[in-house]
Amino acid sequence: MQTAQQFGLEEASTHLKDLVNAALRGEDVVIVKDENTMVKLVPMTPKPRRQAGSAKGMVHMAEDFDAPLEDFEEYMP
Repeated sequence: MQTAQQFGLEEASTHLKDLVNAALRGEDVVIVKDENTMVKLVPMTPKPRRQAGSAKGMVHMAEDFDAPLEDFEEYMP
């Protein structure tokens, strides 16, 4: 298991760009304040973009979809 690099809050604010790049390379980066762990920098995995039409053919509607329901027959003219 990899040991996390720990940085004080002041040092982290001065070198934030370098710490972000280290996290992007897969390194564990932890920011501490008063000897208490405050933040762990981890890269985010981007969500795949939605593509129009990607569910085409997966949804089917019944022929009687819009037919009146039997439960409401007494309310129909």
